[in-house]
Amino acid sequence: MKKIIKNGTIVTAADTYQGEILIEDGKITQIGSNLSAIGAEVIDAKGCFVFPGGIDPHTHLDMPFGGTVTKDDFESGTIAAAFGGTTTVIDFCLTNKGEPLKNSIQTWHAKSKEKAVIDYGFHLMISEINEDVLGELPQVINEEGITSFKVFMAYKNVFQADDETLFKTLISAKEHGALVMVHAENGDVIDFLTKKALDEGNTAPIYHALTRPPELEGEATGRAANFTGLANSQLYVVHVSCADAVEQIAKARSKGFDVWGETCPQYLVLDQSYLEKPNFEGAKYVWSPPLREKWNQDVLWNALKSGQLQTIGSDQCSFDFKGQKDLGRDDFTKIPNGGPIIEDRLSVLFSEGVKKGRISLNQFVDITSTRSAKLFGLFPKKGTIAVGADADLVIFDPNIERVISAETHHMAVDYNAFEGMKITGEPVSVLSRGEFVVRDKQFVGKPGSGQYLKRAKYNKNALVNQNETLSI
Repeated sequence: MKKIIKNGTIVTAADTYQGEILIEDGKITQIGSNLSAIGAEVIDAKGCFVFPGGIDPHTHLDMPFGGTVTKDDFESGTIAAAFGGTTTVIDFCLTNKGEPLKNSIQTWHAKSKEKAVIDYGFHLMISEINEDVLGELPQVINEEGITSFKVFMAYKNVFQADDETLFKTLISAKEHGALVMVHAENGDVIDFLTKKALDEGNTAPIYHALTRPPELEGEATGRAANFTGLANSQLYVVHVSCADAVEQIAKARSKGFDVWGETCPQYLVLDQSYLEKPNFEGAKYVWSPPLREKWNQDVLWNALKSGQLQTIGSDQCSFDFKGQKDLGRDDFTKIPNGGPIIEDRLSVLFSEGVKKGRISLNQFVDITSTRSAKLFGLFPKKGTIAVGADADLVIFDPNIERVISAETHHMAVDYNAFEGMKITGEPVSVLSRGEFVVRDKQFVGKPGSGQYLKRAKYNKNALVNQNETLSI
């Protein structure tokens, strides 16, 4: 059915204006005033903003880790994402050394099939570079449309790749038009500090943070950025948590290196003290990189405002407090790393960012949607409100006040990282390709309706606006 959204304020990364949107066959076909179409359903967005659907570039759904599996799969995770105003997720496909990349991709297709309620794509982990892997990459890019590869610089003896693997991946990505992503922490030193802490009898959750100090995130970020410059390639640093890493990204960009940075809501509003909560409650906040001292929050907000950081992902990686997180009750290294963030990503950024004057409304759209669409080969089909784009739209009430709680969230996990936080602003209705997934805060979607997205190659030119350069 045709739909017309009326009376809302349309907001893109560049513009804010009153207008009406005509939707036909899942696409935006007209934007203007006093639109009419025979038989069209009229949707009243009075008092609300109309945003392009959020794009979460960083999720871990149905992912094995530490002897267990994340609580939210592609069904519950994408339902929660939709309630939060996200209409596209890009999930991380883990690989195994010695196995063809296609095996892992097939596994992730099986995980997501008939489950996702919104559109989705995959990033692919690279843990080794050899002739077999290099031979597969063109097929992965051109046939699967997977145009971003992740290299872990941490989790020694689990995910961590060596510097040679990272550098060769950067060279290959430059050749084939892919974007390299890094988890930037110095895994070797973390391994040493972790063993030392355990030898000294320090097993509480706070030691997860104390054995992964910010200096090690800064060092790894700088190392990856320098490799990128040397390879004349492109780099995206995930989940930036601290001033040390921001400084290295800004330094690299000032040299003209093609380096981009993502942070997450948890680093903007939570801090290291949460890991010291009594009765093992601190385990709820164990993820990597860890939460930092509170003063880093201002640095991250300023980096988003100034453009030193460009996107916000959730790093959704949820584990129940009871039955999963408590695997590490006597050893912080056995606490599954990750938190439930996917549902509150947009609302936290709007309430703490836009409402408090830290970022503009247009920056909010750019950070939560448009920039990720451009970085990951989805623009202009996704990430904007324009004729011809997919009708992925969020009707967002900027004045609703609510308290975040596990009692009302839609994730499958048994706690919420932002429990008790008072925020302003909430998605009311969410459309994916013109069909309601959430309507008047009620789920009306269908598992399996989400489509797998084959993404275009990395295009640096799409990321540089007329009034913008790569340098800070």
